[in-house]
Amino acid sequence: MHVVIIGGGVIGLVTAWRAAQRGLRTTVVDPAPGGGAAQVAAGMLAAVSELHYGEETLLSLNLASAQRYPAFAAELTEASGQEVGYRACGTLAVALDADDRAHLRELHALQRRCGLDSQWLSGRECRRLEPMLAPGVRGGLRVDGDHQADPRRLATALLTACERAGVVFRHGWAQRLSVVRDRATGVVLADGSELAADQVVLAAGSDSGRLDGVPAEVLPPVRPVKGQVLRLRIPRASAPFLSRTVRAVVRGGHVYLVPRASGELVVGATSEELGWDTTVTAGGVYELLRDAHELVPGITELPLVETRAGLRPGSPDNAPLLGPTALPGLQVATGHYRNGILLAPVTGDALAQSLTTGELPEEARPFTARRFSDALQEQPA
Repeated sequence: MHVVIIGGGVIGLVTAWRAAQRGLRTTVVDPAPGGGAAQVAAGMLAAVSELHYGEETLLSLNLASAQRYPAFAAELTEASGQEVGYRACGTLAVALDADDRAHLRELHALQRRCGLDSQWLSGRECRRLEPMLAPGVRGGLRVDGDHQADPRRLATALLTACERAGVVFRHGWAQRLSVVRDRATGVVLADGSELAADQVVLAAGSDSGRLDGVPAEVLPPVRPVKGQVLRLRIPRASAPFLSRTVRAVVRGGHVYLVPRASGELVVGATSEELGWDTTVTAGGVYELLRDAHELVPGITELPLVETRAGLRPGSPDNAPLLGPTALPGLQVATGHYRNGILLAPVTGDALAQSLTTGELPEEARPFTARRFSDALQEQPA
């Protein structure tokens, strides 16, 4: 069976790798495989500390993928010969004022109701754990089970693993889905050439909702959500800056600092509903540095080496769309929003099973690609 995957980001690549491992002839269509949101993402594997009210079903999928990460990272490193930057370093979420402290207390209670492992710390205990924190930290949550990966290294390793597994890459834009007798049969590229396929997987991130030829009722309802991030450099001669990911809510906005073993420090991220705009703005950079400085004052002494903006693929319920659609021959893997790196292992496994058997595994079934179109059809006229 020939599978064409539209999109060469982390989700498209992990799907291609797993499909090729199942013996499927696999082609990835993307003008720059390994690019996309992976170049901007921080790579937090934060199933526990990023828990939100109303997302308990998504939590189960996040936890399932987080549990697979150590083995997934080890397998990918062996298959590619490249490290993916996986670190079991933990996360510390802290509060800077009384309101933030009350919010964290509520989050801790929700985590405990969900059976999750997190530990409440006083401000002094937080600073003992991370001495670079501001003196005004009022308390925090220690989550040792939330880890990190380096999305750029992950994408590069997946590219190599795909090539070694026999995946073919077509460097170009997918312009239109080919549909014959109510079945997806391939894709037409921007240069006019056509790729025939037994199955097509739409895994183009924020662009997944813009492919021509997909029936309106099947088109995945994803939207772009802009995020700006900064990268700073921790001098090698300096003392350890942070030992784990540190995050907080400052003035109602989320900020996180992710230290890499390489000495890089990622600071993010804004969340802006601005359509397809990927401009790095002075205001976005200022707000990130301002909030990060309140959290870790010493950050302003570090060299600023990069500013980037990217687009997360958001869905109506902030959860991914996976597997077969109402159009035979077309499957999707998109809408991962802020969890694309975290959900890479479980997405690859789910799509590989769906492509070979026609059905998603049990843990992925609540995230069927048909849940929104089926809900519309069930509404009374």
